[in-house]
Amino acid sequence: MDVEELESLPAKELHDRAVRYAVRHGDFAFLWDLLKAIPAAEAATGHSEETANDLSRVSALLSDAMAAGEGQLGDALRPVYVDYLSRHPDA
Repeated sequence: MDVEELESLPAKELHDRAVRYAVRHGDFAFLWDLLKAIPAAEAATGHSEETANDLSRVSALLSDAMAAGEGQLGDALRPVYVDYLSRHPDA
């Protein structure tokens, strides 16, 4: 898929495709980048309490990464998913 096609997908689908591809291919660099992006995305959605919790607990980040395709958080992370999927057209 090209970037335009990826941009048209819902955040949940972008998340699921990107995470599934990264897990299948052992792309821990992407998963780590996703984990690092979640606190800023949480802050951007007005959930500053979540930002503090996420920064202090790795387990919270891992949990967030698996569900980070839904709602406002998924929408805030759309650019991360589109960028990753555009670099991996077979995802």
